[in-house]
Amino acid sequence: MKNYSKDPDRQYHIQVAKGEVGRYVIMPGDPKRCVKIAQYLDNPVLIADNREFITYTGTLDGVKVSVTSTGIGGPSASIAMEELYRCGADTFVRIGTCGGMQTDVKSGDIVIATGAIRMEGTSKEYAPIEFPAVADLDVTNALVAAAKQKNFTHHTGVVQCKDAFYGQHEPEKMPAGYELINKWNAWRMLGCLASEMESAALFVVAAKLGVRAGSCFLVVANQEREKLGLENPVVRDTDMAVQVAVSAVRNLISEDCAGE
Repeated sequence: MKNYSKDPDRQYHIQVAKGEVGRYVIMPGDPKRCVKIAQYLDNPVLIADNREFITYTGTLDGVKVSVTSTGIGGPSASIAMEELYRCGADTFVRIGTCGGMQTDVKSGDIVIATGAIRMEGTSKEYAPIEFPAVADLDVTNALVAAAKQKNFTHHTGVVQCKDAFYGQHEPEKMPAGYELINKWNAWRMLGCLASEMESAALFVVAAKLGVRAGSCFLVVANQEREKLGLENPVVRDTDMAVQVAVSAVRNLISEDCAGE
């Protein structure tokens, strides 16, 4: 692929060059979370800051690890993964927020995705819709082990990915609301845990690239609990999800080193 960057050694969007990122990358959506996550690394250094993509690199247990933000949604998340891959990364852990869909998925809980419903557009430009968006098993197991180590309340299963935030929260106002509402009810009846916006694209792009990807989320709130009049505070502190992601990377580093 042609690189249109002013510096041909740097990737066009993320402005990172080979050797500047680790094999392992933690990927928040919000650029402002990068500094917070980077503080868990040893000797973190700001590598690049361009558009929605901010990258820090440091180490965990002596191994190079990076943090790169993706912005909101599948299109920019897929760009980040593609360009990080070209810089040498092969293991990706998305950390973000989600809205719970099952009534037992409560504000402040952690959700770990085993797979994602492809109700977004990006993955359809990578693979036919029949191909599943599935998280890497090693990454998923590392995330589950980390959540158990931290004794955090967590749920493991399928999440729904969409492109329109307000299509989820105000479907009745949308011209296609009839479809949004019917599908939401179907996903909920099938046990879908939560709704978010990036994992389906990342899992399918990872399959195309032959790399590992997994996701964990903080549950901000649950609109199904709100509908039923159940307790539903809004929780915004993502630190628990960050701790799970960082510990999971540590687990993966240990397992990979042992395997090598």
